[in-house]
Amino acid sequence: MGLGSFFKKNKEDKVKEQSEDCHIDINCDDCEICEKCVIACPNNVLAVIDSKTSVRNSFGCKRCKVCESICPNDCIKVN
Repeated sequence: MGLGSFFKKNKEDKVKEQSEDCHIDINCDDCEICEKCVIACPNNVLAVIDSKTSVRNSFGCKRCKVCESICPNDCIKVN
């Protein structure tokens, strides 16, 4: 058993990780499209599409809540 085997995840962990769905609520009525959340997201989950902040890839969300904490209008809630 080599050193690399300590860093590998079990297949069950990968399936569980993919099946967890992150739900991000964005209140577009109060959003001023400052793009702070889009820029701050370390996983590139959010994007501005058609002049609205939207979730581009919910499976990429790791629930770090950086977007929620940086939003000046409290428009984002990560569940």
